[in-house]
Amino acid sequence: MYRTHTCGCLRAENVNQTVTLAGWVQKVRNLGAMTFIDLRDRYGITQIVINEDSPEQVRAAAAKVGREWVIRVTGTVIEREAKNPKMPTGDIEVSVSEFTVLNEAQTPPFTIEEVSDGGDDLRMKYRYLDLRRAPLQRNMILRHKMAQEIRRFLDAEGFLEIETPYLVGSTPEGARDFVVPSRMNPNQFYALPQSPQTLKQLLMVAGYDKYFQIVRCFRDEDLRADRQPEFTQIDCEMSFVEQQDVIDVFERWAKHMFKEVMHIDFTEPFRQMPWIEAMEKYGSDKPDLRFGMEFADLTDLAKGHGFSVFDEADYITGFAATGCAAYTRKQIDALTEFVKRPQVGAKGLIWIRVEADKIKSSIDKFYSPEEVKAMADKCGAKEGDMVFILCGKKFKALTQLCALRLEVAEQLGLRDPKKFAPLWVVDFPMFEWDEETQRFYAMHHPFTSPKPEDVEFLESDPGRVRANAYDFVCNGTEVGGGSIRIHDAKLQAKIFKCLGFTPEKAQEQFGFLMNAFKFGAPPHGGLAFGFDRLCALFGGSESIRDYIAFPKNNAGRDVMLDAPGYLDQSQLDELYLELRQPEA
Repeated sequence: MYRTHTCGCLRAENVNQTVTLAGWVQKVRNLGAMTFIDLRDRYGITQIVINEDSPEQVRAAAAKVGREWVIRVTGTVIEREAKNPKMPTGDIEVSVSEFTVLNEAQTPPFTIEEVSDGGDDLRMKYRYLDLRRAPLQRNMILRHKMAQEIRRFLDAEGFLEIETPYLVGSTPEGARDFVVPSRMNPNQFYALPQSPQTLKQLLMVAGYDKYFQIVRCFRDEDLRADRQPEFTQIDCEMSFVEQQDVIDVFERWAKHMFKEVMHIDFTEPFRQMPWIEAMEKYGSDKPDLRFGMEFADLTDLAKGHGFSVFDEADYITGFAATGCAAYTRKQIDALTEFVKRPQVGAKGLIWIRVEADKIKSSIDKFYSPEEVKAMADKCGAKEGDMVFILCGKKFKALTQLCALRLEVAEQLGLRDPKKFAPLWVVDFPMFEWDEETQRFYAMHHPFTSPKPEDVEFLESDPGRVRANAYDFVCNGTEVGGGSIRIHDAKLQAKIFKCLGFTPEKAQEQFGFLMNAFKFGAPPHGGLAFGFDRLCALFGGSESIRDYIAFPKNNAGRDVMLDAPGYLDQSQLDELYLELRQPEA
């Protein structure tokens, strides 16, 4: 037997017991007559002690061990003279009578501590060492616990967990696919699924009215802190449901997760906010409601006063930054430079300072004090607040102001990761117009059902059509989203036409689904939650990478496995592939 107990479970009630522990050496403190070793496994740390009365073999073995050596010790649990209240095992230590080195270890390239001295690249290269650290162990345990709670809840709701294939056909719409050449079918390719969207709809046709799986998905896209080329989603679909039915089930699920995992009890219904309200009040379809600072439309108040910046703008919007009237010129200049960065793209920033005895602004030359006050009042500004204003094309200005709102909130400490503000965003536009290609694209996917009352506008005014779509948002993050699907072949044909698909092209890409619908498709809908993102949200992190055991870096590389890599020529020949150099 390698161990009778773990390194995190011994307490004062175990004193005088003989135990065997096994784990990694966290730290060695040799004090001459006594040697203390912190022994670690994923359950915790126990201090073991070797003194001058210990057997010679034990003292000799302990004298040569180093950090991260794997050892097994047997000894007696004794009460510590100097207790450590910061450690769960801090009341005891183990006096060693037997000591076995199970494996020696090279000195690790960075410290295996709560806070490591290793940089990101180094820790990614030695990810298996990084995973020994307590923060990542907590993350992996949180992920495990969440997966169990997901399955427990959905099983109780009557959902079946059904796996779908990883090797599927490519659909060029949307993000790029990862493709896999088929040796048995020369010059043909599989794609790795970006989601099991069409497959779960086929399961509805097959009569499995409540489906879910925790599934790996793949997208070949440029990466950010919250993106990975392979990621995990909680994929769900239901038959014979309307939008509110889906929202009801998964609002209960979300409340269950918050209560069981985070010990937070939400008793009130989550807010349901139309997409246009989210955009006009917060500049985002994933608004952060942990704090206020709602936007106000100042267009009518600001236009027509000889200030050309406003007079030439389509839309003028602003918000009151709580308690920011004390901002210095340097701080205002820094925020101006922030909105002028290419990532935000504004041309400048207008401000109004609301003080006890006066209101001052950067546009006093063009507006009377009463006119400036009217703008501040419409933004809900109180004494001590600062109003920030941007203008331009409507949705561009709103998006830019959203970036500023989040930056100001960050500076004011309003984005507390331990506070949660969930909501549903509903009534999305069905289509979005792309100026570059001069055509409409589906805002979600081509199988999203339009609002029944908007179907009449599909051909005459597609931009007016709203979708039966919904996103679950929390703390400025889109955690999940879905829609009611189209189950009527004639309506599906109209949608494909709006998206520029010829009947032949639609049949080529989605014929298997359209043909299946001819055999009786039930009304159905569903949604998918980003599991990695949900773990990061519950863990209080901005990045999903810390909640994935073996993630890729920002270049999409696995630096630990050195992947992707090159293939042998023999493998290329088997696949009938020829390589060419990328253009400079």
